[in-house]
Amino acid sequence: MDVTIHFKEIDHKLYGYVEGEIDTFTASGLREELEAVKITEGLEIELDLSKVSYMDSTGLGIFVAFYKRAVREKGKVKLVGLSNRLQRLFEITGLSDLMDIETDKKVELR
Repeated sequence: MDVTIHFKEIDHKLYGYVEGEIDTFTASGLREELEAVKITEGLEIELDLSKVSYMDSTGLGIFVAFYKRAVREKGKVKLVGLSNRLQRLFEITGLSDLMDIETDKKVELR
């Protein structure tokens, strides 16, 4: 299975919807999409992971790199809609203490 991501910007806030499996085979596409995001100072980004069915350490690394770039460029990233499984993955790696994660929210793309 592939991974897809769709973006929509509304009022200086970027909403992204990620779907599929994120592993070593699909991660390059996700990485390219996230690297193409133009982050400006004050930009808020919400990524909905509610349709991510699987993620390995490669996926974690991609989100950490994106988070670090956003912080460096004075933007904000929030991950929303994580399943219990994904939430646990972020917790056991300590990333839930570093990143802004909200598990019960989903991004609504109009």
